[in-house]
Amino acid sequence: MGAAASRKGSLKDDHAQLLSSLLKRKTNALVHNYKHGFSGFAAVLSAEEAHSIAERPGVVSVFPDSVLELHTTRSWDFLKYQTSVVIDSNPNSDSNSTSDPDSGAIIGVLDTGIWPESESFNDKDMGPIPPGWHGTCAQAQDFNTSNCNRKIIGARSYEADDSSVIKYHSPRDTIGHGTHVASTAAGSEVQGVSYYGLAEGTAKGGSPGSRLAIYRVCSSHNGCRGSSILAAFDDAIADGVDVLSLSLGAPSFFKPELIDDPIAIGAFHAVQHNITVVCSAGNDGPTRGSVVNAAPWILTVAASTIDRDFESDVVLGEDKVIIKVMIFFDPFSCILLVLVFVIYLLTDIQGEGINFANIQKSPVYPIIYAQSANKTGVDENESRSCNPDSMDQEIIKGKIVVCDKDGPYSPSEKKDVVKNLGGIGVVLIDDESRAVASTFGTFPATVISSKDGAKVLSYINSTKNPAATILPTTSPTNYKPAPTIAYFSSRGPSTIPKNILKPDIAAPGVNILAAWLGNDTAEAPEGKDPPLYNVISGTSMACPHVSGIAATVKSRNSKWSPSAIRSAIMTTATQTNNLKAPITTDIGAAATPYDFGAGEVSTTGPLQPGLVYETTTIDYLNFLCYYGYNISTIKIITNTIPDGFTCPEESSIDLISNINYPSIAISNFNEKAGRKVNRTLTNVAEDDKTVYTVSIDAPAGLDVQVVPDKLQFTNNGQKSSYQVSFSSANPLKEDVFGFLTWSNEKYKVRSPFAVSSESGN
Repeated sequence: MGAAASRKGSLKDDHAQLLSSLLKRKTNALVHNYKHGFSGFAAVLSAEEAHSIAERPGVVSVFPDSVLELHTTRSWDFLKYQTSVVIDSNPNSDSNSTSDPDSGAIIGVLDTGIWPESESFNDKDMGPIPPGWHGTCAQAQDFNTSNCNRKIIGARSYEADDSSVIKYHSPRDTIGHGTHVASTAAGSEVQGVSYYGLAEGTAKGGSPGSRLAIYRVCSSHNGCRGSSILAAFDDAIADGVDVLSLSLGAPSFFKPELIDDPIAIGAFHAVQHNITVVCSAGNDGPTRGSVVNAAPWILTVAASTIDRDFESDVVLGEDKVIIKVMIFFDPFSCILLVLVFVIYLLTDIQGEGINFANIQKSPVYPIIYAQSANKTGVDENESRSCNPDSMDQEIIKGKIVVCDKDGPYSPSEKKDVVKNLGGIGVVLIDDESRAVASTFGTFPATVISSKDGAKVLSYINSTKNPAATILPTTSPTNYKPAPTIAYFSSRGPSTIPKNILKPDIAAPGVNILAAWLGNDTAEAPEGKDPPLYNVISGTSMACPHVSGIAATVKSRNSKWSPSAIRSAIMTTATQTNNLKAPITTDIGAAATPYDFGAGEVSTTGPLQPGLVYETTTIDYLNFLCYYGYNISTIKIITNTIPDGFTCPEESSIDLISNINYPSIAISNFNEKAGRKVNRTLTNVAEDDKTVYTVSIDAPAGLDVQVVPDKLQFTNNGQKSSYQVSFSSANPLKEDVFGFLTWSNEKYKVRSPFAVSSESGN
């Protein structure tokens, strides 16, 4: 029903009255009221009732309640080492900055709740709760106000049961995802943590001084309902959070329109209330165009690797190699002596996975290819992939089994199939899973690349009695190259539309160690207590890394807008790995802005970006106009439209490229006409006179010119604009990418661009 007006106290009554005037039944159909950031409600309606209520005066839109999904230590040390940009160790505070970097921004986490007893949420040495906080700590059978402290300052829960009667269940996390995310964003420093001895070190969040406000919107049986997400956005706006972190979203095959997307709608209102909204990009990569949460007012995060590996190697059996023959004649005994030196070579194949196997380290166990255990009457493709009911138990028993990746079953499911048939180990050949550590408990299992898989199969076929073993996992660091873009990380270009470059940024999302439930026996290896810290992967893990950095930037620069914070994060990103080479994807190809946006996030660069691109509400409204919405439709997303605003007479998707965004995306490019876009930069550094000069990194065949090529600033807050012209002598055969960088003696402000001849829709 649009924006919340000044009559907030009566909105709930208005909603109830509207419902009662429509419904003939006596049951309570109301599920949620939205009254802080926007006016509206969620209710249980028939299709006929929904159509009827949509026709009522004052109702802007009615859309069905969608169900979204979760996008599921050393990472901070790696980021600090890999991407740190030291500009000024003691920057002078100005009117836009707070002097205390740990003054405590508030991060709102919309997820599965929290396990408050984790040591990562202790409030030792933290100051009082910020005075701008207006939230609450909900009480439930297993959660009460004492579970909140100066770290967890608020906790709410939203959940409707199958009878659609609202029940305010506990904010306590029963899945683990929310706890992991919250501790990654703002966990307190805890020394000596590990996952059963692996990845040992100090756990800490990106912004340890920040506070956490927990909004449980997801459950194991109801998913993440759009109505609950909107309710959390509404409360968070009233509660006074500074940053909202959402590691959830729609699957790429079911992207809702902006007007039906609860995250896009809620985020728009949050940004209008000066709240930075950070979302995961999705886990449907590496498919092109799979990125979600791509509205321009959202900071969208892709996932990358760090320099720690979870290595579980396969040792193949002995090969005899004669290296020397020596013949001697003993004159005393008249005996001819022949000495043969033989060396035994053990082939060590590097694998990935977490197992705590307790078997011999010598290769004494028979190893077979799963296809050779094919059950009579079953397609061999089923057996070689270790699918259920495809292999002969008598052949599998007592052996290590090599499985192919084909089929719908996960590495853990294939492991279970072999284990249940009496196998003693699994080697899975899977290039994608090789990049992310699966957890196998105490069962010997690992994942190897297809290149190494060929070596293993060649060994099996060339040896009469092939033997092997699988070593327990180690967690070496300084792995190279890192970062790479995770195979599962959803890719650009955006489809709503292509003229906004998404994702915006990449951050660690592979094999991340963070806090976990204290009673999760399902995650515990046999004979072990539940893990207090767990290792999981996903853009869900990348998102809170950026949320933590955004909170730190907000603490240092309390008056910066969400778009200024986003710009600071994007324009200070890095595009090189720990080999000082360009960042690559998981298959070794050069990564592009469709993979990582502006690049890998920096922990220090965003604190002093020099210049920022500020994207205004008018920019966002123009975006909606250019996208094809009229004012009536735009009111579905926001009813807070400035007086006198109308959609420009010339509105087309191509004009979206002119939105003052920190990156540039151009679609429908015609080499004959070329294209020009405009940008404006704001000085957020010193008041002294400074001149920035542009440099351009453009691909062959694309001519890029910037006018003017120098920008002069004399005051903090001063703005200056420039125009970029793109042209080409020949048609583009594929999408092309580059960067333009504004720099002075102190700062580098870098923006990616993507140019495509394809339509922007």
